[in-house]
Amino acid sequence: MNPANATTRAEYCVVACAEAWRGAGEILASPMGTVPTIGARLAKLTFAPDLLLTDGEALLIGDVPAVGAAAEVVEGWLPYRQHLALVATGRRHVMMGASQIDRHGNQNISCIGDWAHPTRQLLGVRGAPVNTLNNPTSYWVRKHSPRVFVAHVDMVCGVGYDRAAAAGPSATRYHRIPEVVSNLGVFDFATPDRTMRLRCLHPGVTVEQVVAATGFPLTVPDEVPYTREPTAGELRLIREVIDPGGVRDREVPA
Repeated sequence: MNPANATTRAEYCVVACAEAWRGAGEILASPMGTVPTIGARLAKLTFAPDLLLTDGEALLIGDVPAVGAAAEVVEGWLPYRQHLALVATGRRHVMMGASQIDRHGNQNISCIGDWAHPTRQLLGVRGAPVNTLNNPTSYWVRKHSPRVFVAHVDMVCGVGYDRAAAAGPSATRYHRIPEVVSNLGVFDFATPDRTMRLRCLHPGVTVEQVVAATGFPLTVPDEVPYTREPTAGELRLIREVIDPGGVRDREVPA
């Protein structure tokens, strides 16, 4: 392949995010962030045609517009109340961001520091607890570092496996964190104690880099594969149809 056309780190991240919705069926995809949005649209156009997409506000869309473009096909109205009904019945897979995340999958987007006197005020808890206890919730981290992947989150917004287990069957029944995607690799919780595991590396990244950028002990298999290569068709869709303006590279610089 011509180096000028080589797959970029951002494009590997897009493919990794898209894979979160493989085999999802007719559910609502709720990507938060540029790369997850491109990933969800790629999945819709390729291996997950039944995914439901929105315009990011209150409309269900029937086409797959480029990032930043308006939809031309509107299939329905999705007001906030109906959106919450989808969440509560598990018919959505959201990919949220994380200001902090720990080895059990507890996520923080509310504040940094002590809750009573935080050093930084962030988004707030928002709908993270309901998301994590009622429908599949994955995470996207654009810059993997020990400041994000921490031993203990300063406040629990998204519920991790340890806290869900402590809360009992009512919390664990629908709780699932399929994957965490960062600019370095993909992670899951497929370990006996449901702690974070390195599932695959993005090409060009080493295990040592990931371990150094993670603030807790990470399960690392003996053999760690690389994120799969996008097909020629997927690259064309990413570059020419979904994100012709290349905004993905602003979120994950080369």
